Amino acid sequence: EPARRVDPSWPAVDWSLALARAGGTQMEDGPRIVVSPVPGELQVYRGALWARTPAEMVQDAVLRTLEDSGRLPLVARQGSGVSSDYRLLLEVRRFRAEYAGNAVPAEVVEVNATLLHLRDQTVAGSRNFQQSQPATGVAVAQVADAFAQALSTLGHDVAGWSLQAGRAHAGQPHPVAASR
Repeated sequence: EPARRVDPSWPAVDWSLALARAGGTQMEDGPRIVVSPVPGELQVYRGALWARTPAEMVQDAVLRTLEDSGRLPLVARQGSGVSSDYRLLLEVRRFRAEYAGNAVPAEVVEVNATLLHLRDQTVAGSRNFQQSQPATGVAVAQVADAFAQALSTLGHDVAGWSLQAGRAHAGQPHPVAASR
C-alpha cells in the first residue's frame, strides 16, 4: 500500500468531519475494472474484480490521509454514529484505465468533492480532483498498482483541500436564524 503523505502546511482545525460515500456512475462504481480502449468506449477486464468499490477505495484513501494527518480532532465515516460539524461528499466521476491511443493505459481517477457545513447547511467548498497515473504495463496487477498510486495522490489532494476549505469557512461569520 502506498505511503500516505501529510503536508506540513496543512492547517490544524478544531472541527470534526464525516465522510459520505456519494458513489458514482453505475459502471464505474461497480466491482469490475473498467478500461477505455478508445475514447467513448468502455469495457471491463475479464475475470478481474475489485475487492471493494471505487467509491469505497476513494473514501478510504481520503479518510486514512486525514487520520494520519493529526490535523483534526475527529474524522469518521458517515453512519458511524458520531456527530460532526462538516460532511465531505465524494462522487466518483471516472475510475478507469484509459489507453487513449497509447500501448499502455493510464489509470484515471476523477472525483468531485463537496464540503458541507451541517449546522447551517452551507457549502464550504466544491471541487473536482483528477489524477492520471500511467501503468508500467498492461497486466491487471500493473494496472491495479497504478490505480493505487493515483488513489494515494488523490487522497492527499482531497484531504489537504478539505482542511483548507473548512478552515476558511469556519473562520467566516455565519448567519444565525433570527428567532421570532
